[in-house]
Amino acid sequence: MRDFSRDISPLALNTATLGHNLDGYGAGWPVERVIDACAERGLGGIVFWRREIGARAVEIGERVRAAGMEVVGLCRTPYLVGPGAPGTLDEARASVDMAAGLGTRVLTIVTGGTEPGTKGVEESQKILAGRVAKLAAYAAERDVALALEPLNPMFGGNRTCLMTVRDALSVCERAGAPNVGVAVDVYHVWWDTGLAESLREAGNRILGYHLCDWREDTRDMLLDRGMMGDGVADLKAIRRAVEAAGYAGPCEVEIFSSRDWWQRDPNEVLDVMVERFRTVC
Repeated sequence: MRDFSRDISPLALNTATLGHNLDGYGAGWPVERVIDACAERGLGGIVFWRREIGARAVEIGERVRAAGMEVVGLCRTPYLVGPGAPGTLDEARASVDMAAGLGTRVLTIVTGGTEPGTKGVEESQKILAGRVAKLAAYAAERDVALALEPLNPMFGGNRTCLMTVRDALSVCERAGAPNVGVAVDVYHVWWDTGLAESLREAGNRILGYHLCDWREDTRDMLLDRGMMGDGVADLKAIRRAVEAAGYAGPCEVEIFSSRDWWQRDPNEVLDVMVERFRTVC
């Protein structure tokens, strides 16, 4: 395993950790201040949300690289299946264009829930695979990879039809595109006793690794993630399995925490994040 106590260059901030992906949360720092704060602490990268970028993708990407970091990824496409999915892939293609403008290779996909008129998840996964295949062809022309993110089963039905890494790999196989892979988020997979085996199978399809923790007494299923070390996820065991599968890329801290971390000064959040990355991840 990599030694993060000596090298934090693999550490990347997902700006959701500062509350920047939802109105009414966070300190309202502009993108430029976030970039500078990350660079000052020696982080290797940043992951943005589309709502922060607007028409400034190229400008923001250049600023990140000028600060000595990389844009690790972009969150996220609109839902591709389920009741909340748009009728076309136009917005998803615009997300690909934004990722390309930022100069990042990884665009995260949170799939959306079960397709109207279906039961269970298998039919939704088949429909999803067809839509991912179409989007992947467009993304490949722009050197962008699509990372399917399985979610904790409590989000099944409305936010996702992928509950495990194995589910995501099944869709990758059906899509049949080399630029489609998996994002592994501790919050969503910590409970899966078959995770290590699925990760070995995933191999080079692992496109991202997301850090946080699962609070033992979660108060809100979406907005109460723990900082690394504050919960019950076996962070070192999960990273060991991710790296044993061949992943050596960035480790992205993504914490939704409306009652705790989003109420704090972002400087404190970033400092604690760095310290925990060095010691417990």
